[in-house]
Amino acid sequence: MLRSTIVQSDTPIYSAAWGPDSNQVLHTSGKMLIIKHLTPNSKPNKWRAHDGLILKVAWNPSNNLIISGGEDCRYRVWDIYGRQLYCSQLDDYPITSISWAPGGDLFAVGSYNTLRLCDKTGWSYSLEKPTTGSIFNITWSSDGTQVAGACGNGHVIFAHIIERRLEWKNYEVTVTGRKSISVQNVSNDAWEKLEFPDRIIKVSLGYNHLVVVTSSQCHIYTTKNWNTPVIFDLREGSVCMLLLAERHFLLVEKSSLSLYSYEGRLLCSPRWQGMQPETFNPACVSISPDTIAVRDQTDEKLVHLFELGTARSLVDAPPIRHGGGVVEIALNQAGSPGERQLVLVDKNRDMYLTNIRGSATLKRLCKLGSMIQSLCWNNDTNMLAAVQDTNLIVWYYPTVLYVDKRLVKKTVSHRDASEFGKNPVVVSFDGNHLGVRRVDGSLVTSSVSPYPSVLHGYAASSRWDDALRLCRFIKDSTLWACLAAMSTHAKDLTTAEEAYAAIDETDKVAYIQHIKANPLRTVQLAEMALLGGNIQDAESILLQNGLVFRSIFTNLHLHNWNRALELAIKHKTHVDTVLFFRKKYLETFDKPETNLQFLQFKNKVELDAEKIAHKIEMEYQKELQNG
Repeated sequence: MLRSTIVQSDTPIYSAAWGPDSNQVLHTSGKMLIIKHLTPNSKPNKWRAHDGLILKVAWNPSNNLIISGGEDCRYRVWDIYGRQLYCSQLDDYPITSISWAPGGDLFAVGSYNTLRLCDKTGWSYSLEKPTTGSIFNITWSSDGTQVAGACGNGHVIFAHIIERRLEWKNYEVTVTGRKSISVQNVSNDAWEKLEFPDRIIKVSLGYNHLVVVTSSQCHIYTTKNWNTPVIFDLREGSVCMLLLAERHFLLVEKSSLSLYSYEGRLLCSPRWQGMQPETFNPACVSISPDTIAVRDQTDEKLVHLFELGTARSLVDAPPIRHGGGVVEIALNQAGSPGERQLVLVDKNRDMYLTNIRGSATLKRLCKLGSMIQSLCWNNDTNMLAAVQDTNLIVWYYPTVLYVDKRLVKKTVSHRDASEFGKNPVVVSFDGNHLGVRRVDGSLVTSSVSPYPSVLHGYAASSRWDDALRLCRFIKDSTLWACLAAMSTHAKDLTTAEEAYAAIDETDKVAYIQHIKANPLRTVQLAEMALLGGNIQDAESILLQNGLVFRSIFTNLHLHNWNRALELAIKHKTHVDTVLFFRKKYLETFDKPETNLQFLQFKNKVELDAEKIAHKIEMEYQKELQNG
């Protein structure tokens, strides 16, 4: 058998763990933790992790987090760079065992006569005091529902996870036993008890449905009927993840992804090269009413997109490739398929937004924020909440990035997040209520203004008069800025003009009045695209409608000289116009011509100011006749 020495140390190595990609090894060295890369001549990453000897470490492949425990009677959670995410209170005895659940959402900690269940962020769900002596090793079942521990008194301890609690609107669901669930409607205090023939593995509640996965079957309940669930047999019998959307849900098993309707019908099973579903983590998979997004495990810069109902990639939408490693993705839930958006957070904790469908301009990745710790889309409208450094931020209209970047800061709500403690996590965003999980596990509810969601409803149904009345009544600049962006995106000039005037954007008001003065709807649409800074879209609109001259002239106004000349040469028209305006521009600044593309036409094309002015006038008249 081939063997090699990875590490030689002067101190005993009490514990070691493989990295997610099996190219790294984490090991202990006294009070230090060391990540050793297997590539030759690579520098190890090491840091002081505990005040006493470290006895146990574990590294989870799904969430890429590290946990450690030692003789200082504490357990700690780390990221791969050695940044401490959580440190426990002082325990009575040294930590003798520690182990991640397969899905990476929980971990177990063992000590003398102690077994503790913890969330991945570090806070404790429960503490048991069995008479077992020290628990020297802990291992999980493959479905993450049971724990076995090797005890100092010679026994093996078995534990089952129960009392998992889920909430959605006025319903509360609790896993009361290995095979039973209680459902309570807190609005009328009605409750139901659900019994299952097999052990419960996964439970998810949302969108008027409760989905329960056992070791062999999937049970689908609707909140209107708890007596007759839809039941179907699992393909593999080992479910790693369960995600719900408005019309369907996603089951992730050890070797496959399966999308099911709430009637129990299989809709699709997306696949791609190198797929490893068993290492999926909820932060890297997202579903919406019409799209599935999954980050590739082998290439962290790649995000795969799938259209619902089929197993093929979206038409004209190849996988999204980011410049850095992606650690979290999320699809918005509201709006039509054309409004589907994806946010991604990279390893630098920068957050980017992109549209799934639309033009190349809309599909480009635009940076929305930095230092993002956690994020959550609103369930009903396209609003986005995130914890950014020490602030809780809500983007009331993220699409403003593609409409008018200068309005981004005016459509955002900032709130000090110090009340939530260190490393808070946004867990829900329903209506105008935010659920934030503190580092100690407590759930804090916060609220945002209800008016932006009302404005979203008016904009979605094109009720611009009602939207204007709302903004006039509230008299809030943030609301006016949202309306300006929404109406500009919807090409409603009258509403946009008043909204921009309300936030003192006089240059935009003047430009909108200029647009309204143009009688051609096509030109208006192109000018509205320019208002949002989408030059390529504006040019495409004009060229598709045969307005070549207008497209050339737009580039001249923007001083895109090379593009203007390129269009003139391609369409064999107005080359002299481009050269004339370029010459006038250089004469204004008393500069010589240095552009080779323009130098090649020097003395070859006659530049007659009267003829060019006449040609331009003829083009305008031609547009009016055709329009």
